[in-house]
Amino acid sequence: MDFAIIMALLPALFWGSVGLVSTKMGGSAAQQTFGMSAGALIFGLITMFGFVIPNGFYMGTEVWVVGLLSGLVWAMGMAFQFMLFKQMGVSLGVPLSTAGQIIMNALLAATLLGEWTSMAMWIVGVVSIILVVTGAIFISKPDKADATAAKIDSKSIFYLIMSTAGFMLYFIFPNFLAKIGYVSEEVRSAGNGLNYMTAIVGPQAIGQVIGAIIIVLFVFREGKTMFDKPSWKNLITGLVWALGNIFMFASAANPHVGQTIATTLSQLNIIVGTFGGIYFLHEKKSSTQMKAIVIGTILVVIGAMIIGNIHAFA
Repeated sequence: MDFAIIMALLPALFWGSVGLVSTKMGGSAAQQTFGMSAGALIFGLITMFGFVIPNGFYMGTEVWVVGLLSGLVWAMGMAFQFMLFKQMGVSLGVPLSTAGQIIMNALLAATLLGEWTSMAMWIVGVVSIILVVTGAIFISKPDKADATAAKIDSKSIFYLIMSTAGFMLYFIFPNFLAKIGYVSEEVRSAGNGLNYMTAIVGPQAIGQVIGAIIIVLFVFREGKTMFDKPSWKNLITGLVWALGNIFMFASAANPHVGQTIATTLSQLNIIVGTFGGIYFLHEKKSSTQMKAIVIGTILVVIGAMIIGNIHAFA
């Protein structure tokens, strides 16, 4: 396999492992959120002072505002995703969260950002969303014979909605604020867009930590345990997530891969998270559930790949 493609697959490996690593590191959802954001901050500062500033990338006020805002909502998304994992397990939480993000990001790209510019794109986009939704239904199929199996209830649906909203805003802010003119086209398009996206990583990481602290103190009310050992263990979780970011940027900048393919391949994190939860964390599934999970995962991956290449139909 070509080395560039192998590198483009690494974000899926690292991002799909976030739930597995955080579960192994332990701690409450608050400690996991704070610890992960602190790990992401280490990566963000290294990126800013070791790469962005030395290369003279633009870091004006608007870049800081975009980064801080996206970091704040990321913290919300991450906190509720950790709560989702604790409620229903990683093998069920990861695919449903991924499916929700794929669907909402696609719809926002189509409507708010106006990226679906032809009838063919709308047809292909709707078909791909149907595939993802169908896949999510298969994946979430409960085991009626097992009373102890993780099931989708009102609390888990709330966690799923809130985490999806946080991640959706995290992804959409950089492009939306450029779309409405807050960030100039010159800044947004420098280096084929990678200068801008790399420059916001440092401010974004600072926003992630600020958001995590606010959530720990005022939502979870766990200020007394914020600096306990589990939080520091989850620095590893943040660094795992950050490694996915590094390889995503590198792959998107590679002319032999590009941003579309890099983003599409990163969605394969659903495979790592789903089957990692089952085989690595030993989350029990019946044979009927396993069949449904395999079918559902395949449908979500196909839908994600179609959406990732939707601009080919413009």
